[in-house]
Amino acid sequence: MLTWKDIIHFSTTKNPTPDKRVEKTEEEWSALLTPEQFRITRKKGTEAPHSGALCSSHEAGKYSCICCNTPLFDSTIKFESGSGWPSFTQPIKENAIKYHRDTSFGMIRVEVLCNSCDAHLGHVFPDGPEPSGLRYCINSESMQIIKESISNEK
Repeated sequence: MLTWKDIIHFSTTKNPTPDKRVEKTEEEWSALLTPEQFRITRKKGTEAPHSGALCSSHEAGKYSCICCNTPLFDSTIKFESGSGWPSFTQPIKENAIKYHRDTSFGMIRVEVLCNSCDAHLGHVFPDGPEPSGLRYCINSESMQIIKESISNEK
């Protein structure tokens, strides 16, 4: 389980090695994404609080990167933070997320990106629930949910 100490270490030294790398030109990303997805993931934008479609979604499934489909989070670690963005306590795998120190807007934060394609996802904060104490605050536009299907087969 990742802790705030791990996050700070990754953001100041070396991030985990991703399972794969996906690289495209800005033109290729622009052709694949909606204008809002492109603004958020490739230009480091933010959606308005409480506006994202995944903010109040509680369906079972896996959340993957909208750009490269890399699995990022599982619905079992999603929680209501009241922040206005989907919030998670841990990534699906330690190497799914990349961490960068962010000093924009006159504050120090830790930006989270898809470790496979460098898509901006949001930020992580040390004010989440136990046991990790982490709150990954993620833009809905940067993810898609792959819903788990319930099979009735015997």
